[in-house]
Amino acid sequence: MTAPDTGPAPPPRSGDLVLTGLSKLYGGQRAVDQVELTVPSGAFFALLGPSGCGKTTTLRMIAGLEEPSTGTIQLGEQDITGLRPYKRPVNTVFQNYALFPHLSIFENVAFGLRRRGVKDVKPQVEQMLELVELGAFGKRKPAQLSGGQQQRVALARALINRPQVLLLDEPLGALDLKLRRQMQLELKRIQTEVGITFVHVTHDQEEAMTMADTIAVMNGGLIEQLGTPAELYDLPATTFVANFLGQSNLIRAAIIGKSDGNLILDVQGRKVTVPLPRCRVTEGEVWMGIRPEKVFLAPAGTEQSNGVNQLRGGVVTDVSYVGVSTQYLTRLPWDQELTVFEQNTGARETLAVGDQVDLHWQPSHTFVLDARQDALAGVEDIDDPGGAG
Repeated sequence: MTAPDTGPAPPPRSGDLVLTGLSKLYGGQRAVDQVELTVPSGAFFALLGPSGCGKTTTLRMIAGLEEPSTGTIQLGEQDITGLRPYKRPVNTVFQNYALFPHLSIFENVAFGLRRRGVKDVKPQVEQMLELVELGAFGKRKPAQLSGGQQQRVALARALINRPQVLLLDEPLGALDLKLRRQMQLELKRIQTEVGITFVHVTHDQEEAMTMADTIAVMNGGLIEQLGTPAELYDLPATTFVANFLGQSNLIRAAIIGKSDGNLILDVQGRKVTVPLPRCRVTEGEVWMGIRPEKVFLAPAGTEQSNGVNQLRGGVVTDVSYVGVSTQYLTRLPWDQELTVFEQNTGARETLAVGDQVDLHWQPSHTFVLDARQDALAGVEDIDDPGGAG
């Protein structure tokens, strides 16, 4: 595996959460391996990866629920590495909510304030219940609320203590798909309103990309890549990131030259071009990558290349209509199948199994990765149901 791509580290600002050389060993096994990470103050940050990648262990070390084997955790000017959990300006929302079933919603939210000796809790509790759109539910018990409403109560209870950082450990994992998508937008709205740093652990790529400003993709205890959702998706640094975030077509190729700021690749005797900034390596054997929605299919011989990359001689082997798009499998002459997603706009005729096709895509939509990486890295993790990690 190549060195993790985390980009240049900016100097920490007041309120930033900074992890330095953070590791956790269990019986000689490294669950987290020398993580270096700065989470900017006020960011919505996601730790994304499959089960066992180290994301939950990292979160638990920030919360003080696990002791690091090496490294430090700093929040603003304060080193919190050795602080007890209750002394850290950090609160955690778990997947199971952990509400008190015998207390009303009002008292669940007020719990932290009462524990700190605050006398008049009513204004703050009512403000928090309004923030999570549960102003009329204060007298109910948790069992009388839906899963999504209980999640909001857990969020209000954590936020009322005004932590500097709110940690979210797979907070939407117990919700059904429709409610989970609704809560993604709600969490983003709430984070924007309160302005507190959110660090969100998830194995769900869509969830991370919908909510987070910045995502750290973790694999095997390491950060594989750090960036905005668009950066990670459009220009993955490794085959793992390319496969774990969405789907990628990875085709074996060889770099054979340079021209006008582009690399020239040989793909089974066909030449394609890729802009140099989109290439992680600049010589030798490579994986040429293209996202399925960036490829256009055309009946064989009907469209000229006109500056776009083109692979001829494809045959459609499968057609799946999924509402907003049609998904094609296309077999190329060297027997590799590529996936192509085409929006159902009605502008183009639907192709059928057995049709002869050419594949077209823009050079600027291509990316190039080191061929020493496993082309299937991350693929087996896409349907991972989550869990500790």
